[in-house]
Amino acid sequence: MHPAKATIVEDIVNRLNSSPFLFVADYTGLKVGQFSELRNRLSGVGATCHVVKNTFLRKGLESAGLPEVPGLRGQTAIVIGDKDVAAAAKVVKTFAAEAKKLTVRAGIVDRLAVSGDQINAIADLPSRDVLLATLLGVLQAPASQLVRVLNEP
Repeated sequence: MHPAKATIVEDIVNRLNSSPFLFVADYTGLKVGQFSELRNRLSGVGATCHVVKNTFLRKGLESAGLPEVPGLRGQTAIVIGDKDVAAAAKVVKTFAAEAKKLTVRAGIVDRLAVSGDQINAIADLPSRDVLLATLLGVLQAPASQLVRVLNEP
């Protein structure tokens, strides 16, 4: 492999290893302005979008020890990040609904392959902060009920 290509694959492997998720999308038909808007929205939630060559992505996934992503053909963009998976999925799903040109094919979440439908289901989940607050409320409920009962005359 040519040294420049090896460097590109190595960069992809580093990005994949530092991210807890990967979304693979087909961006055929998106204009430059629309793609820039997607990147701006993703940067707000701690994610980035990169255009990659399918062969480089296949080699990067193999080198990183990640499962193979089906449907790598055509124009491919990847979304990776270091924060909340649900927030990035919401941005991608919302943008895809608005632009009607972006299609999420598949992805990897916590080293497990997921389909485009599963990524859309992740987008429908509440954010991490809301889920943590709900869990905290559930954990505190029995203690607070006990205190109320004990304080009754």
